[in-house]
Amino acid sequence: MTQTDENLTGVAALLNPKTDYYQVFADVDGEDLEWWQKAREFMEWARPSLNESWEKAEYNIPAVEEAARRGLVTDGIEIDGQPGISIRANRLIQMELARTDASTATAHIVQSGLAMRSISECGSEDQKAKYLGPMSRMEIRGGFALTEPDHGSDSIGLETSARREGDEWVINGEKKWIGHGSVGHITVVWARDEEDGEVKGFIVDQDQEGYSAETITGKASLRGIPQAHIKLNDVRVSDDRRLPNSHTFRDTARVLTGTRIAVAWVALGMAIDCYEKALDYAQLRVQFGRPLVKNQIIQQRLADMLQDVTSMALYCRRLLELEEAGELNEKQAALAKVHNTRGARKISADARDMFGGVGILLENDVARHHADIESLHTYEGTDTMQSLIVGKSITGVSAYRS
Repeated sequence: MTQTDENLTGVAALLNPKTDYYQVFADVDGEDLEWWQKAREFMEWARPSLNESWEKAEYNIPAVEEAARRGLVTDGIEIDGQPGISIRANRLIQMELARTDASTATAHIVQSGLAMRSISECGSEDQKAKYLGPMSRMEIRGGFALTEPDHGSDSIGLETSARREGDEWVINGEKKWIGHGSVGHITVVWARDEEDGEVKGFIVDQDQEGYSAETITGKASLRGIPQAHIKLNDVRVSDDRRLPNSHTFRDTARVLTGTRIAVAWVALGMAIDCYEKALDYAQLRVQFGRPLVKNQIIQQRLADMLQDVTSMALYCRRLLELEEAGELNEKQAALAKVHNTRGARKISADARDMFGGVGILLENDVARHHADIESLHTYEGTDTMQSLIVGKSITGVSAYRS
C-alpha cells in the first residue's frame, strides 16, 4: 500500500468517501489527522449525555472540561504546557465537534476563539501568562461581551462605557447573548472609552461588585450552552485588567474574523451529520414495501444535499489555504459564513423532513441540528450583515451606514 493509500484510509475512517465526494480532505495527515481523530473520540465519549443536556437546557460542564483535558481547547494559540495545534487541525476540531453537537462547538468557540483569542491578540504578556494556561484547561471559563440589547448587528455602535479614574476604570452598560457570561469566571468586556471614544477591552471577574448576569431562558436553539444578559453598574477594574493592545474596534473585529471562519466550519460539520444521517435512514427505512432510497425523489434530494455539502467543504478548504498563508480578510470570512450557514440550514431542513415523524425526536439528532443552525445563522454577524459586508466590498458603497 502506498503512503497516499494509507492516508486515504485514515481520512476515510473519519469522513465517508460518499460525503467527501471530491476528496477535499483526503490529504489531511500526520498530527492534523491525529487531532481530528482525538476530536472524534472525545465526541463519541460525550455523545450519550448530549441530547439530555440539550432537552433540559443544562450546560454540560464535565464534557467541556474533558475536552480541555484532551488538549482540544486552545484555538491553535501557543500556550506553555499545551501541545501545539496547527490552523488546519484547529478548524478540523471545530468541524468535528459540531458534527455531533453545535452547543459543544459553540462553547469551544466562546472559550478559545473569543475569550482566549482576545487575550492572546490584545493582552499583555502578564495577562497571557496568567489566563491562557488555566483557560485552556477550563480551570477558568471566559465570556466575550460585545453584543448589547440595542446593538447586535451594529455592535460597532456599542454604548457600554469605560471611564478612567486614577489607576482604575469604571464600566457601565449592558450586554446580551453572552456565552459563559453567567456560568464562567471572567468576561472580556468591550466598552467605549469616554475620553477618546474608542472601543477597548477589559477583563472583568464575574463575581465582582456591580457585575450581574442572568441566564437567558426559553431558547429553542443551542440549549446546551447558556447565554447571559449582563448588567454592569459602576464595575471597577484596575488598569492592569485593560487589554493594552485593544485600541479601536478594529482590534475587536480582528478577533471576530477568526470566529466567523469557525462558524463556516461548524456549519459544515452540522451539514455533514445531517446528510449522512438522512442517507443512512433512507437506506434502512422501508415504505410501501421498498427502501426509501429506491425512490427517485429521495435520490435527487440526497444528491442535492451532497452538492451543498461539497460546496461548503470547498469554501472551507479555500478559507484554510488563505488562513494558513496569512492572506484571509474579513470580507472572505463573511462570504463563507453566509454561504455555509445557508447551506447547513437547507440541508438540516431536508434531513428532518426525510425522517418523517421520527425526525422530531432528539435521538435522531437532525431536529437538534435543525434548531441549532438558527443560532449560527444569526450569531457572529447575521446573514444580512455579512452579505452587506460583501456587498460593500464589491460595490464600494455602504448600505448599512448613513
